[in-house]
Amino acid sequence: MMKLIYFACFVGICSLANAQGQTKKVLADKIIGVIGSKIILQSDIVNQIEDAKRQGQELPPDANCILLQQMMAQKALVLQAEKDSLPVSDEDVEAELDLRVRNFINYYGGKEALEQIAGRTVYQIKEDFRDQIKESKLSNAMHNKILENVKITPTEVKEFFDRMSKDTAKLPFHETQLEIKQIVIYPKASRDLEKYAQDELAEYKKQIESGQTSFDKLAKLFSDDPGTKDNGGRFEFNKNDKNVDGTFLSTAFSLREGQISRVIKSKFGYHIIQVVSRNGDDIVVRHILKIPKVTDVEINEATAKLDSIRAKLVAGTLSFGEAVDKFSEDENSKFTAGALTSPTGTPYLTIDQLDKDLVTMLDRLKVGEYSAPLTFTDDRGKQAVRIVFLQNKTEPHIENLKDDYNEIAQKALEEKKNIVLDKWFQTKMPTYFISVDETYRGCAQVAKWITVPSTAKK
Repeated sequence: MMKLIYFACFVGICSLANAQGQTKKVLADKIIGVIGSKIILQSDIVNQIEDAKRQGQELPPDANCILLQQMMAQKALVLQAEKDSLPVSDEDVEAELDLRVRNFINYYGGKEALEQIAGRTVYQIKEDFRDQIKESKLSNAMHNKILENVKITPTEVKEFFDRMSKDTAKLPFHETQLEIKQIVIYPKASRDLEKYAQDELAEYKKQIESGQTSFDKLAKLFSDDPGTKDNGGRFEFNKNDKNVDGTFLSTAFSLREGQISRVIKSKFGYHIIQVVSRNGDDIVVRHILKIPKVTDVEINEATAKLDSIRAKLVAGTLSFGEAVDKFSEDENSKFTAGALTSPTGTPYLTIDQLDKDLVTMLDRLKVGEYSAPLTFTDDRGKQAVRIVFLQNKTEPHIENLKDDYNEIAQKALEEKKNIVLDKWFQTKMPTYFISVDETYRGCAQVAKWITVPSTAKK
């Protein structure tokens, strides 16, 4: 059975690295795959694997083979979508390009910063992505068409579980699982304390540039970043690292070696940055972070606001989703209707995945209840206030239909979709001319497609 394991870029979530890679193909680039009228280049594989690495994805040893299979599958879907004249208009593509560019601009802190980081104009960036976006939309449209009528019935869920549970020893054991939602407000420091943090950093910059002290010494003494404080504020990253604040990143790459930035503001607080060294898209900097302090006044204001929100939730005059949309300032849960998610993206959490303050709060909370507003410190070191809703809780157990029906149903549905997709590819692949470079013919993932005699004309 073929199961598509999508890399981030395969579904259209790509960094600027791929836009740059479009015009900077490796010298030894060559065609490694042909399916119908579509080709796959060696650089397509290299660029996406490098991008996945930069995003922190763990790649299997046969990542090249898996990715080639995925690209071949995408090309087949695109070919069929074109044949079926599925509705993907130029306007749809342009709208997606505009959205992608806006996201880049917001991330990097402005149009000029984006163009500096990319080494290309906004127009050029859009053109670099245009064909990729068009193919992504066509393949998704065909994928959805194939699976649009695939549903799962309760009988099929039970049959799936009965089949899986023949060997009870292989059934997964579930620790206590919780479904939790939250609304978070970050108290805003006063203007005076904001300015105090900025003035502190400006003074540090002056002292370093005058030779009175060193950057690393001040970072060790005064930085509010626990991750870099002890090593003198030293921080290494890549131009395409999505985990780095966009303003911080674009500022760093605008500096010369040894130069110290002006005071800048990121989502973490205020910084000064000094470039230690730079090698292409890789950079080593030192930075000092100052997080403006919030006082009891600001914390009490945030608490009072959440108290009012909680009263409306309890009274039923405001839904949790509406409250999250209007009031929550937590970027990680705001777009999941407030739901906290596991590293795998599921809403089912175990105790060890929660911070200690949250565990303490949940000890006093029953399913269906809202907590009182409580202060906490987030993983960035910023003080915040939150209310928590305990949506569901299961005790430790072996997987069963009563407690885990939704999870089992989802697994059964995914299996059914994979079977349908597999049958589709088995039927369609022999109709296309397929050629694969000899260096990839040993890939188990594509071998079955290579060996199938094509019925299509070259």
